[in-house]
Amino acid sequence: MSGGEQEHLPRRLWWVLAGLTLAWGFNWTAMKVALAEVSPWAFRSLCLGGGAAALFLVLRAGGLRLAVPRADWPRLALLSLVNITSWNILVAYGVAMIPSGRAAIIAYTMPVLAVPLSVWLLGERMTARKLFGLALGMGGLALLLFEEMANLKSAPVGALLVLGAAGSWAVGTVLQKRFPLSVPASVYTAWIMLVGGLPIFAVTLATDLASHPPISAKAWLGIAFSVLVAFAWAHWAWIKIATSVSVTVFSLSMLVIPVVGVVSGMLFLGERPSWYEYGAMLLILGALGTVVIPRRAPRPG
Repeated sequence: MSGGEQEHLPRRLWWVLAGLTLAWGFNWTAMKVALAEVSPWAFRSLCLGGGAAALFLVLRAGGLRLAVPRADWPRLALLSLVNITSWNILVAYGVAMIPSGRAAIIAYTMPVLAVPLSVWLLGERMTARKLFGLALGMGGLALLLFEEMANLKSAPVGALLVLGAAGSWAVGTVLQKRFPLSVPASVYTAWIMLVGGLPIFAVTLATDLASHPPISAKAWLGIAFSVLVAFAWAHWAWIKIATSVSVTVFSLSMLVIPVVGVVSGMLFLGERPSWYEYGAMLLILGALGTVVIPRRAPRPG
């Protein structure tokens, strides 16, 4: 995997970010629909198992070498546990307890922890531009959370679970940069989903898969979207971006996703927008601009 330290998102990755934003933004609604009928363990098993299988099939058809060097396996296991196992279970249980839009907002507080960790563990430089982008992004999230504070008090466990998932994702993002693997991003993505899913598969088989009630077509549609779009493709896109730019740039690039998550909830789950959402969207788009638009080079004097 590449460990490049670009200080803005390269133009060649703009389409990757756009696709990832739509995939993960709308997936919060797909999760909410699926989890109304499917247990968190069974849902995550289907997503991780199906997503990994789809990726392995595509990679094999493309003739790409799938083997992971023996020296990389301890790092792969650690990254799988933090980035996949912990995140997926915490989010699945959390989003079953609170509205999908609210869960998306809480999950993307990830930069609050990821950015200081990147400065401490990776020695990343904090520029005025980065700090301004972080302030804009966090201001946008604060606006989105402001009107939800009373609701969060009524479902504190769900909010805490999603907050724990955000922390797990932040740690995993930094560890990916600290301990890079020597395989392409696509191969790493397939393996991390499979290895990270193993504990989840085991619990599912031992507890509720055999006795699971029938699943409706609507829930299967949500599962299909999660498997093929939010897992098989979007996890590759996430790793591609995360390993190509600094943690700060990556973190700020992700902040537009909860805006899509909120809009998705409005469109499909009947939530209504307020001026908070519109103000937050402007702030978060401003934050995105600080990492997408490259700094102008100084004119020669």
